Amino acid sequence: MKHFLYKSYRAFYSSSCRRKRRFTSAGSLILITIFITAILGIDTGQSLIYQIFSFLLPLLIFAMILSLSFRIQLTIDRKLPRFATVGEQLTYDIHIRNLTGRKQKGLFCYENPEDPRPSFQTFLQAREPDEEKRNIWDRKVLFHRWMWLIEKNTRVRIKEFPIPELLPNAEGKVSVKTIPRQRGYLRLTGITITRPEPLGLCKSFHILPNRQKILVLPKRYKIPEILLEGTRKYHSGGISMASSVGDSNEFLSLRQYRPGDPMKQIHWKSWAKTNQLIIREYQDEFFIRHALILDTFQKKLYSDVFEEAVSIAASMVCTLQTRESLLDLMFVNTKAYCFSSGRGMAGTGKLMEILSCVQTCSDKTIESLQSMVLQSAALLSGCICILLYWDQERKNFIQTLLSHGLPLVVIIVTKEDPGIIRKDPGPMKNMLRQFHAVQVGNIENGLALL
Repeated sequence: MKHFLYKSYRAFYSSSCRRKRRFTSAGSLILITIFITAILGIDTGQSLIYQIFSFLLPLLIFAMILSLSFRIQLTIDRKLPRFATVGEQLTYDIHIRNLTGRKQKGLFCYENPEDPRPSFQTFLQAREPDEEKRNIWDRKVLFHRWMWLIEKNTRVRIKEFPIPELLPNAEGKVSVKTIPRQRGYLRLTGITITRPEPLGLCKSFHILPNRQKILVLPKRYKIPEILLEGTRKYHSGGISMASSVGDSNEFLSLRQYRPGDPMKQIHWKSWAKTNQLIIREYQDEFFIRHALILDTFQKKLYSDVFEEAVSIAASMVCTLQTRESLLDLMFVNTKAYCFSSGRGMAGTGKLMEILSCVQTCSDKTIESLQSMVLQSAALLSGCICILLYWDQERKNFIQTLLSHGLPLVVIIVTKEDPGIIRKDPGPMKNMLRQFHAVQVGNIENGLALL
């Protein structure tokens, strides 16, 4: 039954998109009128309404025939920026070249984003918010779940926009403005060129394939500077050892050769000048290393709480000063991940790209994240924990980190009243200044209290 419903909804959505692409607003109105008059005018002896049907149907068929004669040769060049941001205006240009010897006017175009229809597996597993509160019929036919998934997968809405008049073998430019609705990669598959036929009921269209993508970054908030208690920690091998690049430490000075010094540390230029073996001397570094821990453990594929947690993590990445320190982003998806930035390593742009694509984890527990954090506990100066719930499992996680002497800032993202969570700080009861709860819909005001 669910497979039948899924196939039906896919076909219905596809036919709806084709109708919107083929008919103008006037054409859609006539199409609806034809359908109504066909039903009401079945008995021609009782009503004359069938005459409206007899007039409009040939008119619409004639308009469709006229729309089939559309032939055009164009090339497109889309100039996309490197990044966009959820909720902020995205502007880019499309250069369109007319390859024919005729002037082209009255053209329109619109973008073809990636198909938002979910897979059958997603259709089965996803749950609409508060779906359990719907009546039995809605829970059986799953239409509301389908519409919710379509809405969630629609990353951007771009309206049809006019193309300026194109002279023969000339180029025109169209400026597109839209607002991305979802983080992650926005994939554009091509551009559809349309032109209404003379009656203005149907549209001729021509699809120009052009696959491109742009990374949409998470929404970010203004947050105050966070000062974590903690000291510089000793890292054997310095920065390069901490990043698993090599064994090159911080350069200190030159000195005379001593028996046992490795040959790779010989300073060959000094040896050539003095005819004596000179060694480059290094020192191990002490530096600050913070961990940004993102909780991804929830059963739902989509939730506003998780999206706000990702936005808070992105805000932290952009705010924390990492010029003289390291920042480790830790989370669990298909496996445990740890990405570092700062001190000559990957910049914050890499962490933002990772946060743009991070997803929830439904088949693991927070213990998998705990084991990864504890492996680096001796190197960390402090941790910022962004959690989705404040249950006993997460309280135990925080208690374990505190038992290893790690300074913490704990942020709970919730849909409930933050005051309820603050009344039960658990292991953070002696560090209330580092314990915060922020409510979905009022995130920025909650973060201002950090």
